[in-house]
Amino acid sequence: MTRKPPEPVQVVKQRRDGALRALVDGIPYIRFLGMEVERRGDELTALLRYADHLIGDPRLPALHGGVTAAFLEVTAIIELGWTMIWEDLEAKRLDPSSLSLQHMPRLPRTIDLSVDYLRPGLPRDAYARARVIRSGRRYASVFVECWQDNRARPFAQATGHFTMPTEGHRGPQ
Repeated sequence: MTRKPPEPVQVVKQRRDGALRALVDGIPYIRFLGMEVERRGDELTALLRYADHLIGDPRLPALHGGVTAAFLEVTAIIELGWTMIWEDLEAKRLDPSSLSLQHMPRLPRTIDLSVDYLRPGLPRDAYARARVIRSGRRYASVFVECWQDNRARPFAQATGHFTMPTEGHRGPQ
């Protein structure tokens, strides 16, 4: 019995990167915020590039609290979306080249988001990572933290609860 040779690493990387790009491009607000999402294996890190229009209090200066909350929420949604498509992507049931807004899985919808502002966000790039605490067929809970210079010193964190889309629903939300 012969085994199929494994896919070249570059092919796997292109498939994963293409799926992430399609997922991120499906949320136009990400472009407005100036967010990027980087992937290392199955772990995602969101990056919020500093821009003057993100400052809420120019006297400090500090990132606007709404920008921080939006950054945390979008990071959680991207993480949930990624976990939804990961299994199909790895089993090659999902072709990233066919992904478009019409063919992407529907994204989870926010039920609530509780944000803890631990200190002011400084006028510099910020990073965030989300961890899915619980994910079922109808509901998911996610913890997100964001930091700037030192991951051990987050400036904000959030816990969010999301309604998961029903299986098989695709297309714009």
